[in-house]
Amino acid sequence: MSTEAARYEGLGRPIRGPRALTDDWARFWHLTYNIARNDFKLRFFGSALGYLWQLMRPLLLFGVLYVFFTKVAKVNNQHAPGQEHYGVQLLGSIVLFTFFAEATAGAVRSVVDRENLVRKIQFPRLVIPLSVVLLASFNLALNLVVVLGFALAEGVVPALTWLELPLILIFLAVFATGLAMLLSALFVSFRDVQPIWDVVSQILFYASPVIISVVTVKEKVGATWFHLYMLNPLAVAFQQFRHAMITHATPSVGQALGSWADLLVPIAIVVAVFVLGFTVFNRSAPSVAENL
Repeated sequence: MSTEAARYEGLGRPIRGPRALTDDWARFWHLTYNIARNDFKLRFFGSALGYLWQLMRPLLLFGVLYVFFTKVAKVNNQHAPGQEHYGVQLLGSIVLFTFFAEATAGAVRSVVDRENLVRKIQFPRLVIPLSVVLLASFNLALNLVVVLGFALAEGVVPALTWLELPLILIFLAVFATGLAMLLSALFVSFRDVQPIWDVVSQILFYASPVIISVVTVKEKVGATWFHLYMLNPLAVAFQQFRHAMITHATPSVGQALGSWADLLVPIAIVVAVFVLGFTVFNRSAPSVAENL
């Protein structure tokens, strides 16, 4: 036995420094869940309307956009291909984007806002951005209940393609999680990340099929630009949600692109963003407290 090993014999396992992950996965997920649950409760603490405020944001945005684009600007044509149940399509896309925006924007400052915990307590740092994404997932689940109820009231018929919903949500959640890890890690050293991401989020909102369907986009731009447009993972998630959950009159992503093989590129982008986000966060985790 070496001299150094003998010196520490009997003292138990050496204490590791702060890391992104932990060997105790049960504790890791327990921490993540409890932080998200407590934040969910505190968000509406003392509010008379409680969760209704969370629901009001996408509903108000939906109401404004729906009235303007259908009654004022006359952008929507209910008889055009893919425009059936336009209101439900719009609401569903807004709810999905609200989840994405909440998960990413909330994660930007998440590590910095928990500076006291980071400096004083040793725990897996990755639970911080993951808890933000999980909190956004709680709100998404509740909002989707409203969307589905609205869809049924509007005459949307349930179909087997509704089974695609978990895959669509996982695809969107992985993308949001990758960005959440990346943004939260970068913000510790570069505070310009927050205003930059605010602008990027607005661009992504209008560069995704939230208001205008991919059918209209495809008619207005050439094939090359349309394929570039569909590289946006949000466009893939929103369009497949519209097709699978609301109406088959609007094309699936594979039909819009002409081949399901073309879907491999946005999937690769999502995987790359997730890997990049984890790598950056994992490398910065040990020195987060010193950089705050």
